[in-house]
Amino acid sequence: MTVHEAIVLPSDGGPTGAGIADDKTMLRAAVELTRDLAAARPAIYWPDMLVSALVGYAGLAGAILFDNPWAAVSCGAVAALALYRALLFIHELTHIHRTALPGFRLGWNLLVGIPMLTPSLMYENVHTLHHARTRYGTADDPEYLPLGLMKPWSLPLFLAIALLLPVGLLIRSALLVPLGAVIPPLRRLVWERASALSINPAFRRRPAEGEFRRQVFWQELGASLWALFLVASAVLWDWHPLAIGMAVVSVTAVLNQLRTLVAHLWVNEGEPMTVTAQYLDSVNVPPPGPWAELWAPVGLRYHALHHLLPSMPYHSLPEAHRRLSRELIAPSTYHEANHPGLLTLVGRLARNTMLPR
Repeated sequence: MTVHEAIVLPSDGGPTGAGIADDKTMLRAAVELTRDLAAARPAIYWPDMLVSALVGYAGLAGAILFDNPWAAVSCGAVAALALYRALLFIHELTHIHRTALPGFRLGWNLLVGIPMLTPSLMYENVHTLHHARTRYGTADDPEYLPLGLMKPWSLPLFLAIALLLPVGLLIRSALLVPLGAVIPPLRRLVWERASALSINPAFRRRPAEGEFRRQVFWQELGASLWALFLVASAVLWDWHPLAIGMAVVSVTAVLNQLRTLVAHLWVNEGEPMTVTAQYLDSVNVPPPGPWAELWAPVGLRYHALHHLLPSMPYHSLPEAHRRLSRELIAPSTYHEANHPGLLTLVGRLARNTMLPR
């Protein structure tokens, strides 16, 4: 998908979706001002991913090997943040053209996806459904829940579920996938219900086809072999490294769930939305706030802008934001999706859940 294909300008008099008409000035500016920013740069992607993974695994080794509790916890925190950044390159893999970064998908899967039991199959051909214009915010969107319209207790529950992710991933790859190889109904159930990074419990994944099906086979094989090795090492040797590793992955999962919690305003009730309505339901947390780069790395602090330009590489989003901010002078639709920080967004979402319905 090119940047120009990412935005389909609506025709005059077309449906507005969710009661918000498309801001054609903003949509055109997003395309026209960013044409020269569309190329993914290997010289940025590779070092960023490799250094993040290296720091993450070094921190994990320290958390396992250090006897001093403070040193171990500090290393664990570094590992969680670094591996979180490395893991979020899975989001880029779903959007970059397959020929843009030769070998990057394979390298990421071998270094990050399979070791963390989250191969790219769990996001590819799933996340793009979230960007489909007629699916976003509807019951067919695998990554949308109207959290802003739900009960207050749904927010802490949403975060708490992430703590169990490493246990679920281990059971999936070490037990369910191998069993599914010989039990076709189980294989179909695991694929439909437990093979996607989805937050919509009603989502059912369609069968893999073509080249993607071959990729799924090898990724599943690699993740299962690694998961079985982890279980065997814990049983036959020492369970502490696995327990510490799972604790670190739990922290990364909670970080990602927290980022997901504030990636949108979550107030759509299921009807199709215009591109502008989707943008306004999404969130940018631009500078000068420094902390967003920790909890929303790899360009995800510009999540609303990403919904305008889904194929824009993460390293180009800051410049795209600067250009659009200069061109579309506040107050404008573009600036309405900019928010000051994490706590403000969590507070807004919590207040929304307390409104009478």
